[in-house]
Amino acid sequence: MNGANEEKLVQVFAGNLWQAQLVKGLLDANAVPCMINDETIGAVTSQYAPNVGDVYVMVTEENETQAIKVIEENTIPDAPPAEE
Repeated sequence: MNGANEEKLVQVFAGNLWQAQLVKGLLDANAVPCMINDETIGAVTSQYAPNVGDVYVMVTEENETQAIKVIEENTIPDAPPAEE
């Protein structure tokens, strides 16, 4: 790959896997290309371990402003309670 053609990715959201998937869905629905980083870590860590295993939603620098606007216009809920 030529380094000149690579686009820099920036983080626009950090949370648990469930929240990151919601944010990705919002961005996809608004035609903002994005990806989830550290998805595997989020899937294997417990929801009972806060701040461990955060996953990140990443976009290119050129889409950062639009992505942040979409996220700010929507409420990202906390994860649902675990089933007992």
